[in-house]
Amino acid sequence: MSASRALGAAVVLASFSLVGCSSGADTAAPASSVAAAGSSSSDVRVTFAEQGPAITYNPALVPVGSGAHVVTSSQSGRSTVTLELTGLVPNRQYGAHAHAKACGPAPADSGPHVQHEKDPMTPSVDPAFANPRNEVWLDVTTDAQGNATSTSTVDWEFTGASRPNAVVVHAMPTSSEPGKAGTAGDRVGCVTLPAA
Repeated sequence: MSASRALGAAVVLASFSLVGCSSGADTAAPASSVAAAGSSSSDVRVTFAEQGPAITYNPALVPVGSGAHVVTSSQSGRSTVTLELTGLVPNRQYGAHAHAKACGPAPADSGPHVQHEKDPMTPSVDPAFANPRNEVWLDVTTDAQGNATSTSTVDWEFTGASRPNAVVVHAMPTSSEPGKAGTAGDRVGCVTLPAA
């Protein structure tokens, strides 16, 4: 294992270890760090509410009091995002993606999907741009308790316009067909990520 990958693994493991030492409050402020030159990570554990760092736009699909844990790391030409959701509707599919802007009162406030190679057309529905290699897709299917985890790793680093500022949960799984690529229905929940 290269030194940079070992460092990245250590950062992610340290993030998980620190979360285990928390006071148990799910609304803790997001943490962000720069572990080494050219690398970054964040760890956010929040509870969905009608306002704040984790917003539900549809309490029937993302209930108030359900939770999200998002861990990001970016270094050595690769980036990884892990999304853990708890307390959602059991046995249901949701789309989820990294978005360009922070969450806001309106579902559209989080802007478009983060893309490594920016699509010149808006909205981006061309599979050449709207795909899981050029965006961060985190679709999940919840278990009988409404819990799910998804991880996405892409072969590019989060920098500038390609740095995610939110993870949005959508009402439907993500489509990959031309003209609909990257779409996943209504935005039903949003988690703001810490500023770098």
